[in-house]
Amino acid sequence: MRFAEQWSWCTVESIRDVTPTIREFRLHPESGHIAPYPPGSHIGVTVLIDGQPARRSYSLVENGDPGTYRIAVRLAPDSRGGSRGMWNLRVGARIETSNPTSLVEIDWTRRNYCLIAGGIGITPITGIAAALRRKNIDAILHYAVKSRSDAAFLDELTALLGDRLNVYASDEGARLDLDAAFRAQPNDSIAVISGPMRMLEAARRAWNEAGRAPADLRYETFGSSGLKPTAEFRVRLKDTGTELVVPQNSSMLDALNGAGFEVISDCQRGECGVCAVDVVAIEGEIDHRDVFFSDQQKQDNRKICPCVSRAIGVVTIDTLYRAEAV
Repeated sequence: MRFAEQWSWCTVESIRDVTPTIREFRLHPESGHIAPYPPGSHIGVTVLIDGQPARRSYSLVENGDPGTYRIAVRLAPDSRGGSRGMWNLRVGARIETSNPTSLVEIDWTRRNYCLIAGGIGITPITGIAAALRRKNIDAILHYAVKSRSDAAFLDELTALLGDRLNVYASDEGARLDLDAAFRAQPNDSIAVISGPMRMLEAARRAWNEAGRAPADLRYETFGSSGLKPTAEFRVRLKDTGTELVVPQNSSMLDALNGAGFEVISDCQRGECGVCAVDVVAIEGEIDHRDVFFSDQQKQDNRKICPCVSRAIGVVTIDTLYRAEAV
């Protein structure tokens, strides 16, 4: 495992709405200590969904207060319920959190970075942008939103980046041209993108078509975003006669492990592929929400990452789990 999770308790110190649908939470560790963490890090939280504890992951926002964690949560009616649980929190509430971990590697030897954010994907980008500026590394940020009123932390980013910040509000007819954005970057640039699945896939295609090195495109993913609505579906286990229902507010991974069909996992964000299982049959459609598999692998539908990916209808899988003979 790459991530050695350690969980501890925090108190909700303050709450404020930064946009009509994005709420900021400052969490104060009861231990009184926060170790330094890399830019672009995220923490896990345990949140109540319909009275049951569930784990969710939220990126850390750039924070000038070394004594608190700062996260922002978009209220998403079509999500698995984590945002609703977070929005129900009040100041003074206690919440269990994991230690920060990062999946985005900053190469401090590079002098040019292209940062791209879509909607709530701005959260990890704030810390990355600030870290790059502190190192005097050139960074341009392209920020796509539905409207400027939906653009979280816009004042902070403007003060930080000035004319290096480009905002594309769709209600103003502005559209981010990824091909043009990548062409404008020097050859040694690294791009970091954080946003919904459609944006991630479009960026990966544009980056590859531009002839850039695949390793120079870095992702921060949001597992709740897919190409299909988040809805209940069913999973059949090969050769077991077992069929599980995966609720809207749960992942396939949680359903499998909860039923005793243990699947090892690591990042639980669709990035490492550790939890991937074989797909035997599909009665419906798979919504691949990972960034581990290639476009061709997703079209082949031979494997699925149950930590984030979902289905419409029924999917039959083989986890390779076999109960020990009695």
